[in-house]
Amino acid sequence: MSADLKKGRIVIVGASLAGLRAAETLRDEGFTGELTLVGDEPHPPYDRPPLSKQVLLGRVPATDVGLPGRHLVDARWKLGVRASGLDPSTKEVLLANGERLPFDRLLITTGTRARPWPHPEEARLDGVLTVRTIEDAGRLAERLDAGPSRVLVIGAGFSGSEIASACRERGLPVTVAERGPAPLVGALGGTLGSFAARLQRAHGVDLRCGVTVTSLTGANGRLTGAELSDGSRIEAEVAVIALGAVRNTEWLEGSGLAAGPRGVACDAGCQAFNMYGIVTGEVFVAGDVARFPHPLFEYQMLALEHWGNAVEQAEVAAHNMVNPGPLRRPHLAVPVFWSSQFGLNIKSVGVPTFSDQVTIAQGSVEERRLVVVYGYRGRVTAAVSVNRAKWLDHYRHLIETAAPFPPEPGAADRPAAPKVVPSDVPDPKVLSHGPTVALTGHLPDRRLAVVRPMA
Repeated sequence: MSADLKKGRIVIVGASLAGLRAAETLRDEGFTGELTLVGDEPHPPYDRPPLSKQVLLGRVPATDVGLPGRHLVDARWKLGVRASGLDPSTKEVLLANGERLPFDRLLITTGTRARPWPHPEEARLDGVLTVRTIEDAGRLAERLDAGPSRVLVIGAGFSGSEIASACRERGLPVTVAERGPAPLVGALGGTLGSFAARLQRAHGVDLRCGVTVTSLTGANGRLTGAELSDGSRIEAEVAVIALGAVRNTEWLEGSGLAAGPRGVACDAGCQAFNMYGIVTGEVFVAGDVARFPHPLFEYQMLALEHWGNAVEQAEVAAHNMVNPGPLRRPHLAVPVFWSSQFGLNIKSVGVPTFSDQVTIAQGSVEERRLVVVYGYRGRVTAAVSVNRAKWLDHYRHLIETAAPFPPEPGAADRPAAPKVVPSDVPDPKVLSHGPTVALTGHLPDRRLAVVRPMA
């Protein structure tokens, strides 16, 4: 059985970070069969985090963010062609060019795309942009090079905040509009959200919270500004839509998989479920598009838009695709993510939104060097550092061992009497930016059956 798993045909749909690392791992694990990677973009896999950081600052060209391969992968690459469907009866992936790719095992790593501005006519105005692809980042960098009179950023999640930071570092006037109460609040809760709001304003950002952009206005096909729900108007030549991500699952409609707007559901071994919650056996999923249960967070279904998660989950999926049951392993990595903005390095371990209380365990808001620890029902579930990343391994251990919250004294600069306050994680519905970690819980995408009482 194990030898058979090392052969056959594997198709990876999604020529992404997760797709590349999975392909490398498959070969490292001894897979000798036919390997095909499908990607809708014409480029080989590339690194997305620099697009909203170094590229927008002009430090790195948009064309210079390719991912280094660990080694050459013996595979067929089908780039610039989109997967349009999955036929589970014949075990074939359907491509938009009419081709059909047969497989013995399939890995889905289709990731996400930028959520577009909801009004198509306004979205087509010259100057309205998103940042997700190489082309997106290149276009925005060119606009910023031209020195616009003002940039409007709609959404104050990590991407929106990083874009605003790049604008201010370039000396450009920028307005940030966020429907929620503060920047980053959907990912980090109220304490750090308030800190982020003060930080942005201290750096000259015109931050507008608790408002929505009701319309984008233009003249002769070019953006001129925006109207806000509080009745105010902003004049801007560039508007960046940073409203979170859309998971690329539409191509799976009718496939029978448990796939929908929140991603593709799978078990802890990355095996996809069908729509009745049964493991498929030959279909696996990894990266941003996956929804998986995690024992540290009460087995809720997590959807993570994290670089590290994409790599680690892809490696687990690839391992399990070519090894029999007893040798398979679960994806149990503790989520980690980071961001650089307004001169600060923000790094997180765990799931900050899985919390009911929070405390500043080290440092202080005033010195802009601190560690905030999150708890849920009396145990540590996350920690976020601001310019103190070296401490996060300590807090990762507390999360993995379900240590009591608030944590025991340990750091020399721990406050004498740390204050514990509610974590103030808002309902995602009140945010412009999407949560970095989505605790998706149970949400059937459609009613599958009607249960009738027995006669």
